[in-house]
Amino acid sequence: QVQLVESGGGLAQAGGSLRLSCAASGIIFRLNVMGWYRQAPGKQRELVASISTGGITNYADSVKGRFTISRDNARNTVNLQMNSLKPEDTAIYYCNTGGTISGIPGNYWGQGTQVTVSS
Repeated sequence: QVQLVESGGGLAQAGGSLRLSCAASGIIFRLNVMGWYRQAPGKQRELVASISTGGITNYADSVKGRFTISRDNARNTVNLQMNSLKPEDTAIYYCNTGGTISGIPGNYWGQGTQVTVSS
């Protein structure tokens, strides 16, 4: 049974930072692309960042230079360091596995974690 458990969301001020983590189980973690997606109210879910099995990364243009995705294959975790946060980063952030680095999501999702950025 695949499980993805996110943590680290919360409230931040504009310009601040948050770090999200996703712990995966039920998969051979090192063989899977991992991704972070987000969904803001009234908008479609979108790719934020993804990381390949070999560590190649892909970012949405809106977060390039501010967010960093990383993975720890020994701990089966993927992290998203979010700096210089903006109010438009407010969304529910979801961890995903089994998709492509280009942004086609896989079948497995975490429960989501709320990120709220105040101006």
